[in-house]
Amino acid sequence: MNTRLDVSIVIPTYNGAERLPNVLECLVNQTGVETINWEIIIIDNNSFDSTAEVFSNYEPLYSNNCCLKYFFETQQGIAFARSRGVAEARGEFIAFLDDDNLPEADWVFQSYQFGQEHPQAGAWSGQIHGKFEVEPPENFVRIQAFLAVREDGQEAYIFDADNLKLPPGAALVVRKQAWIESVPQKLIFKGRLGKLMLSGDDTEALLYINKAGWQIWYNPAMHVHHQIPHWRFEKDYLLKLARGCGLCIFQLRLINAKSWQKPIILCRTFLGNIRRILHHLMKRKGHLGNDLITLFEMEFYLASMMSPFYALRCHLSNKFADNGNKS
Repeated sequence: MNTRLDVSIVIPTYNGAERLPNVLECLVNQTGVETINWEIIIIDNNSFDSTAEVFSNYEPLYSNNCCLKYFFETQQGIAFARSRGVAEARGEFIAFLDDDNLPEADWVFQSYQFGQEHPQAGAWSGQIHGKFEVEPPENFVRIQAFLAVREDGQEAYIFDADNLKLPPGAALVVRKQAWIESVPQKLIFKGRLGKLMLSGDDTEALLYINKAGWQIWYNPAMHVHHQIPHWRFEKDYLLKLARGCGLCIFQLRLINAKSWQKPIILCRTFLGNIRRILHHLMKRKGHLGNDLITLFEMEFYLASMMSPFYALRCHLSNKFADNGNKS
């Protein structure tokens, strides 16, 4: 029988055999969950390591009010993995954890309580603290949100979806009703696949939820520690990340836009980022050659400026592909 639960924890993973046990250890030691009926769902996104064995080792460790499940998702990309998790979830609330997210002991309880107290919240996220393998670059705080680090103080607030100021998909909790009623089966963005590392899948889903009238909240009582390895501070990775985040900006801004607003958004996206680039050049001149954070910001502004043209290229490519399928 498909009994409804309170909370479903969905963990998408790809070759996460070494990382996953740390997450499951945090979850098996949760406090305040004695009266919460919940489940943990591992979505194995085409792993070729021993991820399935991790599930087998941890399955017996959970109590009667919590069960551990495992599913194999063949469509590559975190957007597909999360969608599969939503389809399999039986909880009223669905909490997404990446396999490098370590929730504090009361994270499940705080997530559940906030959803109970805020019926208009379609999604909510808390504080995400960086757990760094090496010391971050100087001024890292300027770009930390791009690496899913968020420490916004002790006051709850509603995110500004109109300006794309939204939480990452990591450590995000959604109301299943809001997701099912609002988020399309097929999203534009699939996750950071290929050389472009195109981002935007988590923001896209949240924009649809917000468009349907749900609120997106910051809950400071929820704490997660995000493990960030040394290679995520390498120049090549950071510049690819900046480019992937920037190229999706125009398409994301169109989601909640009316038809008459689209030309305005195009102009604002292009001209606004030219202004940001010029301002950045004047403010940071002398630092572009050796300041990694400044280079990241410049790459993001350049990619954002080019995002309307990238969207047009994608549209034409899809159109030609559709015509080819019809012929």
